[in-house]
Amino acid sequence: MATRRKSTVRKSTRRRSKRPKLHASSRARVKKTKKPRYVYYFGDGHADGSGGMKSLLGGKGANLHEMTRIGLPVPPGFTITTEVCTHFYANNRTYPRQLEAEVAAALAKVEKSVGKKFGDEERPLLVSVRSGARDSMPGMMDTILNLGMNDDVVEIVAKKTNNARFAWDSYRRFLQMYGDVVMGVQKRPGEDHEPFETVIERLKDERYGKHDFPDVRLTVADLKELVQRFKALIKEHTGKSFPQDPQAQLWGAIGAVFGSWMNDRAMVYRRKYGIPHDWGTAVNVQTMVFGNMGETSATGVAFTRDPATGEEVFYGEYLINAQGEDVVAGVRTPHPIADLAKEMPAAHKELMKVRAILERHFRDMQDLEFTVEENRLYILQTRNGKRTGHAAVRIAVDMVGEKLITKKDAVRRIPADSLAHLLAPVFDRQSAKQAKKIGTGLAAGPGAACGRVVFNAEEAVVRSEKGEKVVLARIETSPEDLRGMIAAEGILTSRGGVSSHAALVARQMGKVCVCGATGIQIDYQKRTLSANGTTLNRGDYISIDGTAGEVFAGEVATAPSEIVQVLIDRSLDPKKSVTYQEYAKLMKWTDEFRSLGVRTNADTPEQVANAVAFGAEGIGLCRTEHMFFEGNRIDAMREMILAGTKDERARALAKLLPYQRDDFIGIFKALKGLPATIRFLDPPLHEFLPNDHAQQNELANKL
Repeated sequence: MATRRKSTVRKSTRRRSKRPKLHASSRARVKKTKKPRYVYYFGDGHADGSGGMKSLLGGKGANLHEMTRIGLPVPPGFTITTEVCTHFYANNRTYPRQLEAEVAAALAKVEKSVGKKFGDEERPLLVSVRSGARDSMPGMMDTILNLGMNDDVVEIVAKKTNNARFAWDSYRRFLQMYGDVVMGVQKRPGEDHEPFETVIERLKDERYGKHDFPDVRLTVADLKELVQRFKALIKEHTGKSFPQDPQAQLWGAIGAVFGSWMNDRAMVYRRKYGIPHDWGTAVNVQTMVFGNMGETSATGVAFTRDPATGEEVFYGEYLINAQGEDVVAGVRTPHPIADLAKEMPAAHKELMKVRAILERHFRDMQDLEFTVEENRLYILQTRNGKRTGHAAVRIAVDMVGEKLITKKDAVRRIPADSLAHLLAPVFDRQSAKQAKKIGTGLAAGPGAACGRVVFNAEEAVVRSEKGEKVVLARIETSPEDLRGMIAAEGILTSRGGVSSHAALVARQMGKVCVCGATGIQIDYQKRTLSANGTTLNRGDYISIDGTAGEVFAGEVATAPSEIVQVLIDRSLDPKKSVTYQEYAKLMKWTDEFRSLGVRTNADTPEQVANAVAFGAEGIGLCRTEHMFFEGNRIDAMREMILAGTKDERARALAKLLPYQRDDFIGIFKALKGLPATIRFLDPPLHEFLPNDHAQQNELANKL
């Protein structure tokens, strides 16, 4: 991790060569280049940047500037550009020479705006330091909250706010984040618990006899003890003391966020979603607002529409007396956003206004983070929300109806691979009724998943590579679990809500997810999952329904999706399926705008019928040798290949002829006059002949 040293900011790492003298005529031709700018301020209704500057300010930064411009309540701050990240990696993790002065100038503007001073003993300013890539990468890079806290500042904050618990809670959170992100105090490979969480659980066991004692009930004395233990843990792991100087903290955090651009999970994520490694991330430094100041404060994450179904409802969660990472990390199971109307009616009313403004302005479903500090609402982030394939289609169709976007916008907005989510199987209703239901959680990623239960990402990857289907079960997921989440058929957590890391990533990847299944106990040490008197061991089968939020022991049979039931099985009336109607409408719009015809490869009557049902305009290639893979056909094909004489070959071909004739009749009927390209027999011998001795002997005996 990079830490701030004066030499890295003020001194170039390259030797300067003497600049040759120019003649007057040469000097006249030299154009003055514009001095690069690396820091952009936002606050008090003014922003140096805008929403169209994502390549420079990152998605989070650009939207903070844009929200400030349109008058939303955004805490002031500044963005360090992605160009600094590029420079950071190109120059041995050092910064451009002018960056320190630009950061100082922007910080002074923030101080003036809020009437506080960074590192001051009278009115100390605390800030957050957060990443912000051009394309959203939720949870993949690092965040530090409450920066500026130290042994002196915590006492000042406690006195100024007359709230010692808030002050010490903020300090212990800062130590935990800074120790993890900047100083590298993290769990080692194969470990299930974070070092800081282990310290917290140990203190709870000592003082209250149970490690799941709620954090919000820890006393000031408990929090002070945690601060001391956290500092000791940092010293033990790193050999260094936690830095008390706020400026050192700030530059350490900036370097750590830039450093997180190249961490393992971020690189895995970028490879999966095709995000270039050379884009870099911006860094956003923003005034802290506090959701953990007591019962009049809260923090939450909300979506302007349901990201799982696309329904036009305000969807999200919040926690009273908490900070944002508590919601996203899933360490506590939050309350549904509708409950905020009862607990904080004024804040909820303002939040509903913000929801409408954001959708009208950005013309897409938004994922926003908010904090209520002593009944005052602040918006900390907005971005286009990740959504399932079902939700993507419904939102696009609905927004056309609402005249927010055009039909062409709707077609362009939906990633092609997300349509595959609509075709994923669901649990057979009768089988689900007969299955052993062991728990219920929050429906966070629709669909049906069944596999062997595993409890860590490493095992999920190993088993998946062997061809096994697995379900990853965690108390809560963290970004380090990304590889396992990619490998798993589905994800189950016992903590966290529908806006937790597990739910957010699962929806984006089209994974089945049930989260916040609080009745389920997961024991990492014993590698067991227990609920309602049933215990599943590692490797036992488990089934999860991400549409209903249900968890079953064992395997549950699946049924085709509604679209398949309408188009292929003809077992569902199209008028009774909203999902199919929205899909059909979108496909009709696609036909209006496309200029390319679509044919598909298909080799059997069934495949051709399915292709035509889904809109293929013909068969691009029918490979006749593929007609002979099934049943007894392959034996006749092998007989033909191994024939020793013309008569033997003719007898084998006579067996194949009826199969092929019937297939072509079926194919032409299914095509209903549409064209087809047919390839004559081109058999790759290795595909038809057995490889192992047992199968070869069996074939010899048949012949």
